Amino acid sequence: MRLSVIRRYPEVAATIVVGLAVFALLGTGLPTAAARLASGYALLVAAVTGARMVRDLLRGHWGLDVLAVLAILATVAVGEYVAALIIVLMLSGGEALEDFAARRARSELDALLERAPQAAHRLPPDSETPRDIPAASVVVGDVLLVKPAELVPVDGILLSAEASFDESSLTGESLPVTRAAGETVMSGSVNGPQAVRIRATATTADSQYQRIVALVREAAASKAPVVRLADRFAVPFTAVSLLIAGGAWLLSGDPVRFAEVLVLATPCPLLIAAPVAFLGGMSRSARNGIIVKGGATLQQLARARGIAFDKTGTLSYGRPHLVAVSPEPPFNAGEVLRLAASAEQYSSHVLAAAVQAAALEKGLVLSPATSAAEVATNGVQAQVAGRTVLVGKRRFVAAAVRNGLPGAGPAAGAAGELLVYVGVDGRFAGTLTLRDTPRDNARATLERLARLGLGQPVMLTGDGRASAESTAAALGIRTVHAELLPEDKVRLVAALPLRPAIMVGDGVNDAPVLAAADVGIAMGARGSTAAGESADAVIVADDISKVADAVDIGRRTLRVALESIWLGILLSVGLMLTAAFGFIPAVAGALTQELVDLAAILNALRTLGSGTGYVPASSVPDPAEEVRGVPPGNAQH
Repeated sequence: MRLSVIRRYPEVAATIVVGLAVFALLGTGLPTAAARLASGYALLVAAVTGARMVRDLLRGHWGLDVLAVLAILATVAVGEYVAALIIVLMLSGGEALEDFAARRARSELDALLERAPQAAHRLPPDSETPRDIPAASVVVGDVLLVKPAELVPVDGILLSAEASFDESSLTGESLPVTRAAGETVMSGSVNGPQAVRIRATATTADSQYQRIVALVREAAASKAPVVRLADRFAVPFTAVSLLIAGGAWLLSGDPVRFAEVLVLATPCPLLIAAPVAFLGGMSRSARNGIIVKGGATLQQLARARGIAFDKTGTLSYGRPHLVAVSPEPPFNAGEVLRLAASAEQYSSHVLAAAVQAAALEKGLVLSPATSAAEVATNGVQAQVAGRTVLVGKRRFVAAAVRNGLPGAGPAAGAAGELLVYVGVDGRFAGTLTLRDTPRDNARATLERLARLGLGQPVMLTGDGRASAESTAAALGIRTVHAELLPEDKVRLVAALPLRPAIMVGDGVNDAPVLAAADVGIAMGARGSTAAGESADAVIVADDISKVADAVDIGRRTLRVALESIWLGILLSVGLMLTAAFGFIPAVAGALTQELVDLAAILNALRTLGSGTGYVPASSVPDPAEEVRGVPPGNAQH
């Protein structure tokens, strides 16, 4: 046994060691010493468990530990010390399994904190040379230099004439945002290719990025714990067990009969079956590219009724995609795209990569440029195959062409599209239309989620309304909330009427709402580390259909867990009735109970299988409804 496992589960290790020592003493002809060792150890465990049980009872929580303590005390009292030791092993082993399930894949929000801006470049009033200072030392009114590709350290006002910022980690918007002098710049956004100046309007503690960090912490701390599944059965199972054991003692007049019944009432199937089922569900999820952070998440996924999605990077691909080339005669579409992509090889703009990728996908051969210059926030000019090519904003190209540009033509289409203008040898050559398109399988995923029993999906996005409504219409989503900040998403998820509610997102801006939702699912392949850390489940593959897989696995896992618990209960009750008439001695009962455990565990391991078909929400019993009188939220663990 590995040392780390022994340290983590000392009770299991100690029970195994004591058990080996007891059998060694019995083998050497020292039954009295064996009895004293086993009984003393069992009573010690009963005392520790009993103290914990009393504390739980004082808090109003009745768990299955009551039966285990009574069974240990009864078997020791009648001299069945081997049976007592077996009970201790099963009790500690069940708790260890559940603890192991709870520890899976849970980590802190270090990545989010590490990404927070750490340094700033302050410009003194009498100097053009910046001084590096800690971001926490920035005060309101400081003039700061933000270098190309750097994080903006604090919220501020742009002093430079114009600049481009990547705000995708804050708002989810995949396209860069151009800000003019006097406009607000948010901390955590990434500066474009040009160094800019800003005037600080907030300290780091009061800036946008730190508010996101605070929201994640607050939401994670406020999330209510999910009650241990088996504990929902504690009161009725305990009552039935004590009734059978007490009746057997009363009718037979033999206290041994009480112990024999309680040995078979030991709640090992209840303590072990659910953790094994949830571990199996977690393993199956991992095989499907879904990292689920604990059995409680699977339980919530199984009961989920509402769901909300971020747009960019979740329902959409999260990257600009060429959707149309509109050439101006005499140019043709292939020529315009090839020349534009050749020039864009020398640009660092995110749209440049999209244009190049589109050209390569169409099999076009890009030409090298003899000279190229990027005009920050406007476009690129390059000499390609002896031709002067300009690619960029409307006004950038319009200022250099002789034939003018047709129509007013918005910079962004009604559907959230972005137009890139192309000029060749002083003539307007055409436009390239780019858009962040919905994922190919997004609509099918939403339809599958509906079949699984979830209500109408809701879109929560920081994107502009036109872009959001266009994507929603394409996917059949009726409820859209656009232009949201992280705190707006948290508020709207909290107000969702169908509970439990799932939130699916990918960016840093989604981290608070993923932590606040009943179940947060992060798209981990391209999403931010912070989103993955604050989520309850992370989809490793960049595939939104895995969201439906996660719900399906959760439904099946809970159903199998409940079946395993009921199997253990029915077998235990049948054996208790048999033992009540004196047909099963204590040690035989303890060993028979192991067969009950084995049956419950083997059934629970069905969660590792692929299953057939989907499990609608209506067919998954709510654990609270399985045992009347123990509604969710009233019990605590």
